[in-house]
Amino acid sequence: MMLWLFLILPVIISVTSRSIDIHDKSTPKTVSDRLIELVTQGAFRGVTYYRLAALTDTIGPRLCGNESLTQAVDWVRHAMIGEGLENVHVEPVQIPHWVRGAERAHLIQPRIAKLSMLGLGNSVGTGPNGIQAPVLVVRSFDELDIRCEEARNKIVVFNPQCDWVAQPVGCYGPVVAYRAGGASRAAKCEAVASLSRSAASHSIDSPHTGMMNYDPAYPKIPAASLSVEHADMLERFQQRNQSMEIFLYMEAHTLPDVVGYNLVAEIEGSTLPNETVLVSGHLDSWDVGQGAMDDGGGAMISWTVLSLLHSLNIRAKRTIRCVLWSCEEFGGIGADQYFTAHENEVPTMSIVMESDMGVFHPRGLEFTGSNKSQQIIQTLSVQLQSINATQILPGGGGTDIDPWVERGVPGASLLNDNANYFAYHHSNGDTVNVFNSTDIDLAAAVWAVYAYSIADLDNLLPR
Repeated sequence: MMLWLFLILPVIISVTSRSIDIHDKSTPKTVSDRLIELVTQGAFRGVTYYRLAALTDTIGPRLCGNESLTQAVDWVRHAMIGEGLENVHVEPVQIPHWVRGAERAHLIQPRIAKLSMLGLGNSVGTGPNGIQAPVLVVRSFDELDIRCEEARNKIVVFNPQCDWVAQPVGCYGPVVAYRAGGASRAAKCEAVASLSRSAASHSIDSPHTGMMNYDPAYPKIPAASLSVEHADMLERFQQRNQSMEIFLYMEAHTLPDVVGYNLVAEIEGSTLPNETVLVSGHLDSWDVGQGAMDDGGGAMISWTVLSLLHSLNIRAKRTIRCVLWSCEEFGGIGADQYFTAHENEVPTMSIVMESDMGVFHPRGLEFTGSNKSQQIIQTLSVQLQSINATQILPGGGGTDIDPWVERGVPGASLLNDNANYFAYHHSNGDTVNVFNSTDIDLAAAVWAVYAYSIADLDNLLPR
């Protein structure tokens, strides 16, 4: 593990700069300019991308409960300590340990062909002999209800349709419902397995995984995703009244819970250290691709916020805390336990920020909060005119910060050009190649400017 640390030590830069005294009359605009310059033109240019590539190349994907996630936490923690960040520590959480195992799917009738599939998180396996059964394709739960008797002893394939061109992000929710709940709906009709069309805006025969859930009222049957191309092919077979059979083999199983870790680091506030601005992303990922987009990039820009302030020797009035979450992909488990442990901080938390929808070219923030707090955020946005990232749109939130937002704490997410996000999401295509260094630097600048400016306000953001 310590050998891996050498990959990152050359870019954990100690930048000498004049100290910003807490009584300095420099405005947030002046500090913001320095933050933007440092990360886009100065010594930290390219550092966030380098960190992301080093993490994802060296450790790779970081499935919840897997040793690779623990390695990633240790890797970043050692780097943060070496950099000189404050209060660097881990907070243990209980997390599930689902194992994919070997898996495959083959079309048997009307011809022999390998199907592109990925088992879904939480799914059970097929047993050692696999499952071979006829196929029923439906486009919706309503159609399944109508054809429920036909589904008995069959593999149900859900092939929901959505105009991803018109709604490159908006289609995800309606389509992913079949991934999440399709198995139990199929089991209700006595099906033997459930396959769902990948929730993907684009596809090159690439299946996309993700979490599914079982309704305890029905038997647990295996669940997997199919590539868009193969889901459509199966529907065409059915439309031509061609008989279909699929062989499905999955070794998926769930082991007892293990201990995972949320990773925390801070820059303590100068005059109001017990009040906090929280920036965050999650370190875990699915076990395909590298987990660079979901959510290595969000985790890295949150770390960079502290690195920039530390290198400039700048402290805001309030503490800026970076939390890198564990096990978001299985339902925000690490973040939920963190909230339970820190619920007493709700009154002193000014804002919670989560980046989990890509760090492509930034446009500003998505924000959830009171009208008064939104007006303040809008005023602060002018500090980002130089990089054209001043937009403020509704919708700030995310799996990991929603418990705080539901209690009235303002929430923010990075607004960025992520129209292609679901082309790579939860697939082998989620690698560092989807990003470029310049965009990540700009995203880090947006994240740092807002975190510092909000932390340095005279008052907490109004609820």
